[in-house]
Amino acid sequence: MVDTSLYQKRILPMQIPPLESGDRLTRHEFERRYEAMPHLKKAELIEGVVYVPAALRFRSHGQPHGDLMTWLGVYRAFTPSVLIGDNPTIRLDRDNEPQPDAVLLIEERAGGQARLSEDDYVEGAPELVAEVAASSASIDLGDKKRAYRRNGVQEYLVWQVFDGKIDWFRLEDDEYVSLAIDEQGIFRSQVFPGLWLMPSALLNGEMQQVLAILQQGIDSTEHQEFVQRLTQGG
Repeated sequence: MVDTSLYQKRILPMQIPPLESGDRLTRHEFERRYEAMPHLKKAELIEGVVYVPAALRFRSHGQPHGDLMTWLGVYRAFTPSVLIGDNPTIRLDRDNEPQPDAVLLIEERAGGQARLSEDDYVEGAPELVAEVAASSASIDLGDKKRAYRRNGVQEYLVWQVFDGKIDWFRLEDDEYVSLAIDEQGIFRSQVFPGLWLMPSALLNGEMQQVLAILQQGIDSTEHQEFVQRLTQGG
């Protein structure tokens, strides 16, 4: 009997292993396995470790995510040269390729610090990253936060659904500090003038109030000046 095992090893292609949480991979190998799993909708490489989230529930993730995207989407609609991304894969560095819930970035031609690659991935650090953190809170506020800080993400918003809390960090002297809420209970972005958020309204699902406060920011002088700078190239 002829032993065909060696022949099969030489001729048949090796099967690409699936991505599994806890795998330690290079970014290149992470992408290779991810591309071989078209059914997989989300996977992240954080500090060289793979995270594949469980199925997402509606009230703890889907609905907050939708409200967050609505708020950011309205701002983007009134701010030229600013792009919004829903769950985009980001090539941060050799050990980090996260897929955050939302990003807001300035186009490269207008002075933004990230770029879109030829194969349509975000490369570098978007100006703002937002995460809806339910079961993933320890990762979002741990290794992922450190990776975003180290790579220069200017602002980082984390909505802790189970704790009923929204944290907004800004990069200052290479460290994240908490963005202060003003006397009216409003966050005001330092990177995106006019991007205003009343966290209490967002937490309570009061989207009319969320958008009313945002509209005040969009109508502000600082937003008009920001738009003018963007249209002039940064």
